[in-house]
Amino acid sequence: MAFPQQKAAFTEPVGRTGGAVEVERSCRFEDGECRHLLLWRAGPGWRMLSSAVLGGGLGEREWVVNAQVRPGYGRMDPDRHLAGLATGLGLSGPGAGLMTAARVDDFTWACDGGVTAVVTTGIGVPAWAAAPDPAAEAGAGFPGTINILLVVPAAVSDAGLVNLLATATEAKVQALVEAGYDCSGTPSDAVCVAVRRAGPGQVPEPFGGPRSRWGARAARAVHEAVTLGAERDRTGRARGAVPGHARLTPECARTFVLSGAR
Repeated sequence: MAFPQQKAAFTEPVGRTGGAVEVERSCRFEDGECRHLLLWRAGPGWRMLSSAVLGGGLGEREWVVNAQVRPGYGRMDPDRHLAGLATGLGLSGPGAGLMTAARVDDFTWACDGGVTAVVTTGIGVPAWAAAPDPAAEAGAGFPGTINILLVVPAAVSDAGLVNLLATATEAKVQALVEAGYDCSGTPSDAVCVAVRRAGPGQVPEPFGGPRSRWGARAARAVHEAVTLGAERDRTGRARGAVPGHARLTPECARTFVLSGAR
């Protein structure tokens, strides 16, 4: 079932002035509940590098889906699951799909100089990347995944794009540590970085490190969005789980216009 999208400016705290990115929230009935997902319809002209389970790697992509699934999700074919969700949304062409058991309704975002970071944060399974025995880490009663979508409105070289992904990850870790978490993330974190395709005769930006033009903006945007997400996640865990609802409602479908303007 589909509902008309309600469009409104989203008024979360944001950083420096940037361009607008439209993120849609949609829904479907799955595992006994209405489950939400976020969708960015990028359209043609974008190159993405990501660790997404659907459409991951490097290439041209036209959309990004971040779908909320049930805690304890155990399907071994998440790429097929996401492809089915994309079809249900009427999406075509190449795209990227991510998953999380964290509430996508609690997504956070920040803009910096045209760069936009959109983050869903669940820190139920905090971990250091270089753990001595990852298999021995205890799980938790709440889901844990931090998914980052980073939109950079500039043409960037392949090497610079890899550098941007590393910069986004570094900024995430900085935000978590500064927020008081003893971890570098969670074992299931994912990142998707989108940059523009170079036009005829255009020379792509060669760098994406934290002291480059676009890398610095990306780092600040990711840092702010993850900081907000970590605070929201901590508050949510203290408050307790939010009960789901069993019926799809018109309020579940909405479009958020994310920009640096307050």
